[in-house]
Amino acid sequence: MRYWSVLFAAAAIFSVGAFLYAPFSPDWWLPNPSGNFHHVVSTYGAEIDNLFLIILIITGITFVGTQVVLVWELHRFADKTDSEGKPLRKADYFHGSQRLELIWTIIPGAILVFIALYQMGTWADIKYRSSAPRVPTLAEVTARQFQWVIRYPGADGRLNTLDDLVTINDLHFVKAGKPEQGSTGPAQKNMVLIYLKSSDVIHSFFLPQMRIKQDAVPGLTIPVWFDCDTAGQYELVCAELCGWGHYKMRGKVTVHETQEEFQKWLDDSFAEQSRSQLSMANGTQGR
Repeated sequence: MRYWSVLFAAAAIFSVGAFLYAPFSPDWWLPNPSGNFHHVVSTYGAEIDNLFLIILIITGITFVGTQVVLVWELHRFADKTDSEGKPLRKADYFHGSQRLELIWTIIPGAILVFIALYQMGTWADIKYRSSAPRVPTLAEVTARQFQWVIRYPGADGRLNTLDDLVTINDLHFVKAGKPEQGSTGPAQKNMVLIYLKSSDVIHSFFLPQMRIKQDAVPGLTIPVWFDCDTAGQYELVCAELCGWGHYKMRGKVTVHETQEEFQKWLDDSFAEQSRSQLSMANGTQGR
């Protein structure tokens, strides 16, 4: 029946229309800042988006080609029946075409090799420990069911000492400055460096607007670095199903405009933590 070809053609046209419209919609991709929907706030975000776009274009072209062939085949070779409903044309069976099988194996294989080679530079910049910026550690982020425990170093500049500041689901840092004139890559001094851990199961540290995602694996301490050139409020979510409360594992990221603004928040938070600890100690002594 040729009606099937019409149905598949309509579905294909709708899909291609959505594919073409998507780049012009502010919410078509991972989120960007409100008011500037096409600005990626992180240095590596543009490279990651570019990789996604290349894959999207390749799959889009493949989809259009396969749908054209499918619709044409459905229309051209639709069954014709006589007055009694019996098919006029006898179906023929054949084992296959070795030539076609080689073609549709070699071409996808070549595309995968191209993507693998093309992304190596970006992957190395974001994931290789040798590429980690030589900057002071901002914080240690420990994932646990179902929250992010964020530990900032205290006055001694070291983590896991008595003067550390500990927050829950609250990550703060300073926005990146403009790259130096003549610079061709991201300025390391603008990068934020954290160390990621997990105290129970596998979680996934995900900053959607900054295009950063890294699994937190029990027993490992993993460096993660990123930046953000726009001050504001962003999201920190867990992108790995980690238990019944996975949906609750959401944190707030505050990117400060200046170092002074960040330092004020840090000082106020230290003072509040000290007051809370003193109040708890007095309450314990009162008992």
